Amino acid sequence: MGIEKFIESAKESLGLDEFKISGKKKSLKSLLKKLQVKKEKIEKSLEEKLDKKKKKELKEEFEIISLQIKKGNKMLDKLNAK
Repeated sequence: MGIEKFIESAKESLGLDEFKISGKKKSLKSLLKKLQVKKEKIEKSLEEKLDKKKKKELKEEFEIISLQIKKGNKMLDKLNAK
């Protein structure tokens, strides 16, 4: 998956409409920060008492965001290696 495709898919999953692509590294770092904030919010929400359906949805979203962060960090490492 290319960097542009990753940014596009992460942008869609976060619902970010006003995200500008300025430079690959800068965009990727910005996106990773937003993903991390979203992940932390979900972690806090999972600690609360929720019904099973809502908790399952949050766990799925948490897993997706964690995977996106992992992929993003790998891409950033590749860009920094150049």
